[in-house]
Amino acid sequence: MRTVFKTSYDADINLFRHAPQAGWYAALLALALIVPFMFDDFWIGEATNMLIWAIAGMGLMILVGQTGQASLGHAAFLAVGCYANVLLQEKLGLPFIISFPLGGLIAGLAGVLIAIPTTRLHGIYLAIGTLAISILADDLIVIAEPLTNGVIGLFAPDIQIFGVSINRYAQPDMFYWLVLVVTVLVVLAYRNILRSSLGRSFAAVRDSEVSARAMGVNVAKTKAISFGISAGITGLAGALMGHFAGIFNNETFNIIISIQLLLMIVIGGLGSIHGAFFGAVIVAILPQAIAISRDMVTNALGMSSIAIPGLETAIFGAILIGFILFEPLGIYGRWIKIRTYFELFPFYRRDMFRRQKSYLKTERMR
Repeated sequence: MRTVFKTSYDADINLFRHAPQAGWYAALLALALIVPFMFDDFWIGEATNMLIWAIAGMGLMILVGQTGQASLGHAAFLAVGCYANVLLQEKLGLPFIISFPLGGLIAGLAGVLIAIPTTRLHGIYLAIGTLAISILADDLIVIAEPLTNGVIGLFAPDIQIFGVSINRYAQPDMFYWLVLVVTVLVVLAYRNILRSSLGRSFAAVRDSEVSARAMGVNVAKTKAISFGISAGITGLAGALMGHFAGIFNNETFNIIISIQLLLMIVIGGLGSIHGAFFGAVIVAILPQAIAISRDMVTNALGMSSIAIPGLETAIFGAILIGFILFEPLGIYGRWIKIRTYFELFPFYRRDMFRRQKSYLKTERMR
C-alpha cells in the first residue's frame, strides 16, 4: 500500500498523485504509440474507433459526470462538428489544421446556445429537452440539403497537414497517431479543467445547486460553460468520426448514438476520465466480439453464419442492466474496489464500499 504524504496544497491539484503513477501513464502512452507496429490494419482501425469514442465520452463526461446534467442529445454536437469540419474544408478551402478546431468551436457555441434555454431544466426534464434537440438535428440536416447534401451525405476529404496526406484506409497508422495526439490533448485539457476553479464549480453544481449558489457560484453560467466545453469536445470527436467513416449523412448521427454515448459513460464509470475509456472499449470491441463469437459457435456446430438483428443492442442493454444492479459505479468503480482490496489486504473490510442511501439535496429543498 502506498501512502502519499501531502506537504502543500498543490498536492491536491497535481496532474499525478505520485511519480510511480506518472510512470504507469507514461508506459501506457508508449504502448499506445507502438500499437500500429503490433497489429494489422483492421485492429488499428478498431483502436482508432475506440479513441474517437473515448473523446466523445470525455465530452459527455464533462457535462454528466462532472456537472451532473443529463443529456441525450450529444449526437447533435457530433453532427455539428463533423459537418462544420468538412464544409469549412470544401466550401472555404481551409486546411484541416484550421477547420478541425473551428469545427469543435462551432459545436461548442451551439452547445452554449442550447444551454441558455435549458439551464433551468433538471433531471428527466433536461434529458427530454436534449433528446428533442437530437431529433431536431436529424431533421435539420435533411432540411438543409443545399448545404449538407441531405440524405445522400457528404464525403470527408483526405486530411492534409503540412503537405502530408492522411487517409483513414490508405494510411491507417498515421490516422491512428493523429487521433491519439488529439486524445492526449483532450485528456490534458480535461484534467486541467478539473484542477481549476471552474472544475470545482462544476462539482459544486453537481453535488448541490443550492449549496453552490450559497457559495457564490453562478449556477446558470456554470451550466452554460459546461455545456459549451462538453459540446466542443464532442464536436472534435464528430469531426474525426466523419474522416473515419469517409461518408456520412443524417443517419450517421441518429438518436441511438446519443443514447449509446450516455450508456457508455455509465458502464465505464461516471465522473472519471478512466470511465470514458473503459466505456469506449466496450462500445468499440463489443460488435467485433459478438461477430467473432457467432462465427466460432456456427463453425463448431457446422452451420452457416447467421446475423441476428438487434443482438448487439440487446447485449449492450443487458450489460447496462447488470452494471446498474450490481455495480452502479461502473467498470472503473469495480477496478477501484479490486485495487483497494489488494492495497489493504489483509485489513480490507467487507462493507467498505457498501452502497449508501442518499438524497439529492437540491431536489429535496425545492
